[in-house]
Amino acid sequence: MHTIRCVLVTALSSFAVFGQSPAARPEFDVASVKPSVESANPMANVSRGLHIDGAMVSFNGMPLKWYIHYAYSVKDNQVSGPDWLSSERMDIVAKLPAGAAREQIPAMMQALLADRFKLTLHRDSKEFSVYALTVGKGGAKIKESPLDPDTDDGPGKTNVDVNVTGGDRGATISLGKGASVAFEAQRLVAKKVTMSYLADSLARFVDRPVVDMTDLKGTYDLTIAYNLDDVRALILSSAPPGTPLPPRQAEVGETGVSLMDSLQALGLKLEPRKAPLDVLVIDHIEKTPTAN
Repeated sequence: MHTIRCVLVTALSSFAVFGQSPAARPEFDVASVKPSVESANPMANVSRGLHIDGAMVSFNGMPLKWYIHYAYSVKDNQVSGPDWLSSERMDIVAKLPAGAAREQIPAMMQALLADRFKLTLHRDSKEFSVYALTVGKGGAKIKESPLDPDTDDGPGKTNVDVNVTGGDRGATISLGKGASVAFEAQRLVAKKVTMSYLADSLARFVDRPVVDMTDLKGTYDLTIAYNLDDVRALILSSAPPGTPLPPRQAEVGETGVSLMDSLQALGLKLEPRKAPLDVLVIDHIEKTPTAN
């Protein structure tokens, strides 16, 4: 389905501490930052995302707001700043310093945002209406599937794709070590994913954040069906204004398994709750980066 477009969500966790001393923070050796060029072909834009090739790291076509929530390991709605953060897209190509680990990339992105966009922010807390992803009374009916053990994550050792590829049937996010999430025409196919990552993926279908409260610690294979109304929600959350939408379920007279029913069949459910979440409040950020 040409209109399904998926925005990459965070695939690498950061161990960097918020407010870390600038003198101690890791930084990219060199980095090129330039505005993205939007293609007239919608399918050309689904290649956006993160690619790691040895010591080289490239981010393609992501909005500034995405870089911030990636760097600080928070969700999109936990970043409070000017509206243009969601529309200003940047391409960033950077080189990792010798001996750096992939887990340091978010902290390096923090340093880049401060240096090139003059970003300053502070942390606050706010209560949100959320969905809690929980296990049903009968227990989870999903298959645990460990990550592939034969991937060396050291820079210069292995090429790692953490990006989005697309085609007529939808879009696939490859996360490395055999893990992936595919958004097909009317189903989500997850392989070797954590429940936290699944919660982030499910949030694209609903009107509030999804928080993992399953207490399931492994990685899992599962397939979740959804209907045309769920597809509309997915497109509205991921695509720019004006993207064509499929007809509503009632307009075409088709039946289909809803997202909620499919989760229930897997022994999972989304429960409406209130929960406090961290918020990053942008104090200052430049729209144009300093020169390369």
